[in-house]
Amino acid sequence: MNIPNALTLLRIILIPVFVVVFYLPIKWNHQLACLIFTLAAVTDILDGYLARRLQQTSSLGAFLDPVADKLMVAVVLVLLVQQDSNVLMALPAAVIIGREITVSALREWMAELGARSKVAVSIYGKIKTITQMVSLILLIYRDPIWIVPIYLLGQICLYIAVILTLWSLYEYLASAWAKLRESMHS
Repeated sequence: MNIPNALTLLRIILIPVFVVVFYLPIKWNHQLACLIFTLAAVTDILDGYLARRLQQTSSLGAFLDPVADKLMVAVVLVLLVQQDSNVLMALPAAVIIGREITVSALREWMAELGARSKVAVSIYGKIKTITQMVSLILLIYRDPIWIVPIYLLGQICLYIAVILTLWSLYEYLASAWAKLRESMHS
């Protein structure tokens, strides 16, 4: 067990903690849940950085890191949709979760074809992740700060994240298309 993998496991452990805090019947549950999610987002940045910096990359880390990310984001989106159940929340949540499942399956398939590098993380994927994390932090926090409408800003960021999500999905599919067509004809 190395430091980056321990941070990834911490992110997974924080998921049920986040859920419990999100539903706590206290006035500041959203602020505390926001803090927990922000901590998880920071560990996501830190584990990859430390794995490269300390030369502690591992196959376990390469597997767990994206799983931890997708689990946390999916859980947060589901809770946010449950809390604010309308099409404005459900549609972006469905797009983001659907994209994550599609890209994970595409990476798995491309790995079986020996072409995993065709679906490596792109700059649009990284920008999408940052925008998505910011939007989720704002949506979890919810309450206005002075006159700043935090929840509305979170919704705007969420829709920007959806556009980036669709764009990065298109990029992944386009980069894998030749290999996918080849495998369909063999």
